[in-house]
Formats: sequence, structure tokens, C-alpha cells
Amino acid sequence: MRTVKSIIATTALLLAFGLPASAQIGELRQNFAIGINGGANYSNVSFQPTIKQNGLMGITGGLTARYISEKYFAMICGVQVELNYAQRGWDEKFDQPGDDRAYSREMNYMEIPFLAHLAFGKDRGAQFFLNLGPQIGFMLNEKEKKSGTWSETQLNQEQYDKSVQNKFDYGIVGGAGLEIRTKAGNFLLEGRYYFGLADFYNSTKKDYFSRSAHTTISAKISYLFDIKK
Repeated sequence: MRTVKSIIATTALLLAFGLPASAQIGELRQNFAIGINGGANYSNVSFQPTIKQNGLMGITGGLTARYISEKYFAMICGVQVELNYAQRGWDEKFDQPGDDRAYSREMNYMEIPFLAHLAFGKDRGAQFFLNLGPQIGFMLNEKEKKSGTWSETQLNQEQYDKSVQNKFDYGIVGGAGLEIRTKAGNFLLEGRYYFGLADFYNSTKKDYFSRSAHTTISAKISYLFDIKK
């Protein structure tokens, strides 16, 4: 619980730095940009009790809006919000010799990250940036894929044919990347990690899973163009 509180406190602090302010040392900016983003997800699920998994590959993409408010010496401060479609889920690992079973669960979400955006570099040219903040999501649909030879006992494990019970998702997301700012627009390459705090299966004392939350590594490319400089 202390770890979660620390993460939330850190996020709130970074968001505060990203918001427009009247600090005397800040160079005021009013740069508003919008654009698109797209890339790939490598996801799994943190289960307790644990389930052996391979990473599940999926796609992600959507819309981005960013507002740069100030520059403190070499640090450019702003906020960013996105509306993304993302494929998540898990791919189970069966490592017994001769076991031909395969199972995966694809879960499609609509995600909204609210990010503090901190960048270092020149107004034109290359910038290194950090994004950090909370993220919420809502599951749109899910699909199971199952193949191979299954016994009745194997089919009766808790996670199979068990629909998601909590479609609302939330967690903390952070990323880092490189932005190239040109007259034709801004091109961004970013790696991002999402740590889910919400369980999609019920997790009371009477339930089988005490934790069932998403973790996702993303690689994405974005293109933003300035509406207001």
C-alpha cells in the first residue's frame, strides 16, 4: 500500500510541474499540438496465484493532444492526454514435454492516459522526453483462443471460460523517448510501461484470484502538429 501511495504522490507532483503556473523562473509557453500515435504492445497479466505466461503481442493506437506551458531553464514542461485503442491479455506457457496445448486471451481496451510531459532539448531539433501519470481504461471485448489436447481436469482450471468481471481499469504509466521537432511537425519515438492497479476478476477472500492486473510494455511512434505555438 505504501508503494502505491508513493507512486500516486510522485505522479501528482510531476503533474503539478506540468501544469501552467506563474512561477517567476519559468518562460511562459502556449504550445498546443494534436496528432496520432500507433505501435505495438507486449502484455501479460500479474496473477496471484501465478500462471506461467509468454508475452502476448498486440497493437495500440489513437489520438494525442499536448499542451506545453513553460520552460524552466533546460526543462520543457507540459501535459498530455491520449485516447487509445489497445490490445492486451496473456498467452499461457505449457512447458511439459509433449504438451500440445495452447491458450491465449485477447482483451481489447479503450485507454485514456493523463501524462505530465517533461522534455529536455532545443525548440527545433531533438528533444529527450519523459511521460508519467495515471491511466484509466474500459474493456471493449475479449476473445479466448484454445487448441490442442485437453483433459477434463485441465479444462476446469479457474481462468478458462471465465469472463472479465470488472471492465474498468486503472493504473500508472510511464515512458521515455526521443522527439524530433521540424517545420513539418513533431515526430516522437517512445517506449512505455503500464502497471495496472485494478483487478479484472473479483479479488475478495472467497474468490480464487487475489490479483489479476495488466502489465504492458509498449513501443510507439507519434506524429504531432502544432495548432498554437
